Amino acid sequence: QVQLVESGGALVQAGGSLRLSCAARNILFSRVAMGWYRQAPGNQREWVATITAGSSTDYADSVKGRFTISRDNAKNTVYLQMNSLKPEDTALYICNAKGQFDYWGQGTQVTVSS
Repeated sequence: QVQLVESGGALVQAGGSLRLSCAARNILFSRVAMGWYRQAPGNQREWVATITAGSSTDYADSVKGRFTISRDNAKNTVYLQMNSLKPEDTALYICNAKGQFDYWGQGTQVTVSS
């Protein structure tokens, strides 16, 4: 079965940086688009960024210019580099793979203190 395992979440001060990782197993990683979503308590899940199999990227307006999504097909891993973090970035960050179905990880918590 497909597995997505996120890591890298932490407590960080506003203005700081974090890099999230998502390791994928049992999927033809190089052929699927990967994405990051986030969900804050009481809020709906929100799309953050996508990287296609061809490495084209797209970002939500709220993170454009601050976050960068990338992938390493040799490691079956997608990354999210987050800079200039704001308190409103606080959320559970969840990895997504768009294969035959949508696959989801369990998430990694990012907390940004003011």
